[in-house]
Amino acid sequence: MKGFKTIAIFNYSHEIVVIKHILDQEEIHYFFENEYIVSIDPLASFAYGGIQLKVHPNDFQQVQEILDNLNTKLSIV
Repeated sequence: MKGFKTIAIFNYSHEIVVIKHILDQEEIHYFFENEYIVSIDPLASFAYGGIQLKVHPNDFQQVQEILDNLNTKLSIV
């Protein structure tokens, strides 16, 4: 996945579930660096720099819009 850039960082594996679903629906190529090690040892998240969402530069703007929409529209009561 050479050339992919980090667009967001998450601390826990449960935070990426919704984003994975949306990116899969939009057929955007992505990967989460450190996803598996953090799911095995959640306390290691900070040591590894969190779970990094990496996308291709061509999809960067589209993914940024998706993340912005999630941040403004998603509210947990």
